[in-house]
Amino acid sequence: MTEVTDNTPKNPEQPEPRYGFETRAIHAGQEADPTTGSIIVPIYQTSTYVQDNLGQHKGYEYSRTGNPTRTALEQCIASLEDGKYGLGFASGMAAETTIMYLFSPGDHILMSDDVYGGSYRLFERVLARYGLQFDCADMTDPSNVRKEMRDNTKAVWIETPSNPLMKLIDIAEVSAIAKERGARVIVDNTFASPYSQQPLTLGADIVVHSTTKYLGGHSDAVGGLVVLNDDEMYEKLAFLQNAVGAVPGPMDCFLVLRGVKTLGIRMRAHESNARKIAQFLVQHPKVERVRYPGIASHPQHDLAGRQMRSFGGMISFEVKGGFEEAKRIVERTRLFALAESLGGVESLIEHPGVMTHASVADSPLKVPDNLIRLSVGIEDSDDLIRDLAVAMG
Repeated sequence: MTEVTDNTPKNPEQPEPRYGFETRAIHAGQEADPTTGSIIVPIYQTSTYVQDNLGQHKGYEYSRTGNPTRTALEQCIASLEDGKYGLGFASGMAAETTIMYLFSPGDHILMSDDVYGGSYRLFERVLARYGLQFDCADMTDPSNVRKEMRDNTKAVWIETPSNPLMKLIDIAEVSAIAKERGARVIVDNTFASPYSQQPLTLGADIVVHSTTKYLGGHSDAVGGLVVLNDDEMYEKLAFLQNAVGAVPGPMDCFLVLRGVKTLGIRMRAHESNARKIAQFLVQHPKVERVRYPGIASHPQHDLAGRQMRSFGGMISFEVKGGFEEAKRIVERTRLFALAESLGGVESLIEHPGVMTHASVADSPLKVPDNLIRLSVGIEDSDDLIRDLAVAMG
């Protein structure tokens, strides 16, 4: 796999410019097809590749090992994260699982205390059976990371903003603490997207995404991506990507690559709508608490301003009346579809305790039973606010 380039037209007489995010989203890794001139990267729907002679090929041998459509996506996401290498996977969970193969029985991984329910389930109910050790810490106070690290701590797993409580973690400070002890820092950047936040530039070692969410953006593809800079770690993960085989098909890669082209403008629309809805919720008499980094009452609002380019489109809020009132609201919206997942152009509403986080009901990860999570889409903001007002009325 080649290193990432910006892949925009080049003039050898001029120095290479540093292209902006939106330019790289459209061009990085996406040169015109050399055979036909197609401006869009083709879907290389093939399982194998003809070799010129024994041991001589054009860079691809078998599509589990590499596929040109996947390579384009991997190079593009690496560029957007200001990273050197990208690796594609069949889902976000496949990406997380493959990362965990870097570690050995007896290794300890410290994770933030509000991670995605699927991540916790993978760590505690699958991987712990094979000798990996996991603990949670409230990383909103970075000093807790130092307190909870052990001699055998090999990694710190950060999710910021977190799912579903919208906690923020100071990536730079936690990374500095972890590296004092020789531990790697892994950041799940799904909620923020590389448009809003670039953890590698803040000291993280590995970034992981569910491309199903904001990167794809249209709720029509499932996938995962890993981005990193370290050459040796990349070689290990590339080996594992091929050996484990949890890779995405070319059609899913094509759909995510198409979605990434509009990531910048979509994220601005998501954030604009989310800001307006958060302010509506703050003033609503039936709302106890709004969790959105873009409002001044969020406990890490200042950190969000320093660490994030934008505040994103995810909101969680707690309602008066407990579970029954939360249930009533999520079942009454019309534009906000009652569904799991997030990050698509359409707005979604869910009850984390019953839906995305049901698997952690008996774990240290506590989700209030009156908590509602919104993935704010890019519809007309007035329509979305009206939909919530009617459902909450």
